[in-house]
Amino acid sequence: MNPASYTGMDSLTFIFDLGIAGQLSWFNDGAHGERRLNGNLEYIALQFPVHRRVAVSAGFLPYSYVGYNYGSEKINEGISYIEQFYGTGGLNEIYGGLSIDVWKKRLSVGANIGYLFGRMTHNQILRITTEGENITYRLKELDVDDIKLDFGLQYTHPFSARESFTLGVVYSPKMKLNTTSSDVFSNESGALLEGDTIKNQAFDIPHAIGLGLSYVKQNKLTLATDFLYENWGKVRFFDQSNEFKNRIRIAAGGEFIPDYQNRAFFSRVRYRAGIHYSNSYLMVNNASYNEFGASVGLGLPLVDNRSYLNLSFEYVKIKPNTRLLIDQQHFRFTVNYTFNERWFFKFKVD
Repeated sequence: MNPASYTGMDSLTFIFDLGIAGQLSWFNDGAHGERRLNGNLEYIALQFPVHRRVAVSAGFLPYSYVGYNYGSEKINEGISYIEQFYGTGGLNEIYGGLSIDVWKKRLSVGANIGYLFGRMTHNQILRITTEGENITYRLKELDVDDIKLDFGLQYTHPFSARESFTLGVVYSPKMKLNTTSSDVFSNESGALLEGDTIKNQAFDIPHAIGLGLSYVKQNKLTLATDFLYENWGKVRFFDQSNEFKNRIRIAAGGEFIPDYQNRAFFSRVRYRAGIHYSNSYLMVNNASYNEFGASVGLGLPLVDNRSYLNLSFEYVKIKPNTRLLIDQQHFRFTVNYTFNERWFFKFKVD
């Protein structure tokens, strides 16, 4: 989350990180319920030093997802019709980052440069069923191809040889994305009724600022909290603004290791737990959502006691502030492998 943190690693260490997740979801609109199972790659990342005061990171991150399918039958002025909506796709990010230790392993700065790419597809099908069937298709596609920037600052204050306090700040500037969008109407035979392709229509990502605090007792205890603010209220989408609301996210968590030096396996396991709250940037007819979540996890040490297999279980409740929207519950299971090796150690022979 903070590119300034890369230099906080051991200068002899190479880290490779891979995470995948599965999710079981329940949806309820007050009258109907539905359950869905899906999964995805969470991230691929690596990190290593290039100098005793410089470290780099690179990786692949899914940035956003589109996935919905719903519809209903309606009657308007004696005309019966069925509307169906479904969407697929999303954006991905490939990033590279650099962190520099500017003062005694206490103060560091960093930046990530990311490449955003992907396609989002939104489909609408209108079936007029009165006096025979007449079908109209509407397809809206958005292709994104642009650069994303993230900056970080981190200060660590040691209390003793094993205890420290860290303050981190991150900032991402608002950016207008380089896009190509299309909006096409066609009939059931595929004939074009109306359509247009537009380059550089206004789509933005918001500026965001985050603050993080942590207390660490080395190989024993970590306590941390994060705050994130995203200014979605001024973001444009298909050239339209004022369709979103500003978002905040607050999270807190901890990790405990019973006895790092003990050979007993469960004494070296990392036990983790956390909670979070956020509001949604989405607005639907002036209504929105609030999100509440809690998680527990385990960091299972492998034979070398440096690499870990990480397991986490998270429950998320997405609650609308009106009965007109869909109530959601998610149970997410994540598996992550952290490969941590001393690849830059030089042996000396006397």
